[in-house]
Amino acid sequence: MKILVVGSGGREHALCWAFAKNPDRKIYCADGNAGIAEIAECIDIKPTQIEKLADFAETEKIDLTFVGGESALALGIVDEFEKRGLKIIGPNKQASMLEASKAFAKNFMSRYLIPTAKYQVANSIEEAKAIVKSNFFGKSKIVIKADGLAAGKGVIVTDGKEEALEAINQLQSIAGQEATQKIILEERLIGKEISQILFCDGDNFVLMPPVRDHKRLLDGDKGPNTGGMGTIADWNLLTDEQREEIVENIVKPTLQGCKKEGLKFKGVLFLGLMLTEEGAKVLEYNVRFGDPETQVILPLLETDIFGISEAIANESLRNLEVRWSRSSAVCVVLASKGYPQNPQVGACIYGVEDVAKTKDIFVFHAGTKRNEKGKLVTAGGRVLGITAIAENIEKAIQKAYQSVEKIRFEGMQFRRDIGAT
Repeated sequence: MKILVVGSGGREHALCWAFAKNPDRKIYCADGNAGIAEIAECIDIKPTQIEKLADFAETEKIDLTFVGGESALALGIVDEFEKRGLKIIGPNKQASMLEASKAFAKNFMSRYLIPTAKYQVANSIEEAKAIVKSNFFGKSKIVIKADGLAAGKGVIVTDGKEEALEAINQLQSIAGQEATQKIILEERLIGKEISQILFCDGDNFVLMPPVRDHKRLLDGDKGPNTGGMGTIADWNLLTDEQREEIVENIVKPTLQGCKKEGLKFKGVLFLGLMLTEEGAKVLEYNVRFGDPETQVILPLLETDIFGISEAIANESLRNLEVRWSRSSAVCVVLASKGYPQNPQVGACIYGVEDVAKTKDIFVFHAGTKRNEKGKLVTAGGRVLGITAIAENIEKAIQKAYQSVEKIRFEGMQFRRDIGAT
């Protein structure tokens, strides 16, 4: 059995780890990292090189491809693979617009009465500023978002009109010109953020454990937004009533809307939610596993991920019992000096081998590589995700930070309050 995982971060390391639980499988990863290289064969093809990936899958007779990140999905990797008769997990290019364009997603939510923040779409910086200066949002604070993909950095939360105007000026330099051809302005929602992720085969779905992400760089949710500085997975993050509300008001209308509009959604659907006094509202859709959400979800999955993938591909999720541990999980991200604006790379990393041997501790590599001397060094902004599982969230937090203390590299930065806020 041959599996190809597309991507190179902590999410993809967790996916490779989950597939590799069965030793009879040969795992490939495009293009991988130093941690992934220990359990899979890394191939020198970028996730955005769609035709090369399809050629590789054909030549090597890959049985299943699982796409980690959004870029390949937005470029149509699923369409290309399916055109060649290759089995792949992920939504097609059209369905991936739910993440690739926030304007598309917000308008989709509006059509199907899916609860979300009040919003406006601007086609230029000048138009965005005019909306801020108008009274459209009243006394509500405003969130400024890039329309396109921006690697988790295209959102600026503001505290007033002047700050919102400045955020509009900054957005292009932060998120890039292509992602900011349209700008979304949203009412700032108040409440607790939660991520509810699910497996989906187009009609049927399976909920994963609820997750809370910590996006800001610094303790106390301060500093710039990042791709994620840590996560917790805990069944108690949602009550049964909240979970049912999310399913009825958000999950089912989303999937029904996809079907009505011919959006072929088979894969992983990520709901970024705000639990407000009025109920759960959608902040964003992602069309794949989150990073670092995956690093706390997959260690709790007891059912073989290959079996789930087969059920998604065959549209038979309703026939599969997906089992989860009732434990809690915590992931603390260790980031490079200068992250997120200007991460410095090449620093030697110490302590990983010892931590990786610890029971119920998982070290998922993100930005790592081996230098010319074979030493493990930093190679990106987010370097490692240290995940711990335990019978409750408090014990998982304690175990994660005990392991973090054993790892070091120059300029290492991490939050000390993951799970506490």
